[in-house]
Amino acid sequence: MATDSRTPDVSGLRNSAIFIGLAGIVASLAGFAANHEQFLHSYVLAYIYWLLIPVSCLGLLCLHHLVGGGWGIVIRRLLEAGTRTLPLTALLVIPILVNMPAVYEWARPEVIQHDELLRHKAAYLNPTFFTIRIVVYFGIWLTIAFFLNKWSADQEGGEGEAAKEKLRNLSGPGVVLYILTLTFCAFDLGMSLEPHWASTIYGVLYIFGGCLSTMAFIILILKKLYREEPLNHLVKPNHFHDLGTLMLAFIVLWAYVAFSQFLIIWSGNLPEETPWYVKRMNGAWGMVAVSLMLFHFVVPFFLLLIRFNKRKAAILGAIAIFILFMRWVDLTWLIAPAFQHIGAEAEGHHIAFIHWLDIVTPIGIGGLWVGFYAFQLGRRPLMPVEAVKLAAGGHH
Repeated sequence: MATDSRTPDVSGLRNSAIFIGLAGIVASLAGFAANHEQFLHSYVLAYIYWLLIPVSCLGLLCLHHLVGGGWGIVIRRLLEAGTRTLPLTALLVIPILVNMPAVYEWARPEVIQHDELLRHKAAYLNPTFFTIRIVVYFGIWLTIAFFLNKWSADQEGGEGEAAKEKLRNLSGPGVVLYILTLTFCAFDLGMSLEPHWASTIYGVLYIFGGCLSTMAFIILILKKLYREEPLNHLVKPNHFHDLGTLMLAFIVLWAYVAFSQFLIIWSGNLPEETPWYVKRMNGAWGMVAVSLMLFHFVVPFFLLLIRFNKRKAAILGAIAIFILFMRWVDLTWLIAPAFQHIGAEAEGHHIAFIHWLDIVTPIGIGGLWVGFYAFQLGRRPLMPVEAVKLAAGGHH
């Protein structure tokens, strides 16, 4: 059975996203000229937010090739397009690598000189090794993405079962490498912003949070395309229900891991660990923490328990938009306090300060990334080989 070779028309999304992205970049550059340090702080937050989506596309794509299922078939091309944005994401990390001392205190020789703990960690936390690790992470991600896309194209070109077997064989190690590399990348880009604190669970927060962001983003793209050819013959309410259920699962996993980290550290009550939470649970940051419990977990959890909400694309899309916003709030809560001035901490203020660059910089990077994503999505047909059989099966 032949697949539909038509490519989706996403030029409107591409052009709008690039326009918004360029506007955000211009505003960010104005902020860069006014406050170089604040721009870099905001850039790290924005970069991590958008990095998690293409990397998690890779992880979910490997998962689909391992376990199968209709949920993965309908979004396979959407996930593949996400993995093909990794070259852009690799380029966007360069400003962080070039300006490491302005972001990470362990990259400043004058700080290390007076800090025994940082001298002890210098074998791992140093600019050269940090850069090497980032290059290795992207090398692994780009290699896996290349072969997943190549063999997927080969499958359409007639190799069939042979290409499918290659995809499955790669995806097993691919999932393991995805988990390991993203965990250590989270340690490097995020946790090392406060190098006196450490948590082995920190990377898992990024894994489940990234999968949640990706699922929400993919649902929005599918909602935009499912009424058009050729997806209108393939996507049924049950597919949205399955994707909504997966999104619910990632919400629960995120909440479980976040609470586990808090419980372990707070009950341990070690002076080198609890200050990280003290900073984030007092004053305005404490209000943000409460909002995360309510709006990142409780509200979407109960909304997604309702079957009707998961079967209606419009309702599920609205929930997905809300989740993407709360993902930004969560990452802001994780990252922004690391840049809080020591003086404010000593006075016990713990002010939740959101700079305007924390808003426009994610818009700028995100607009460019979404525009490039739309470009990649429009390059290949949306219907994989398995989609023909799925459409014929009448999954309602």
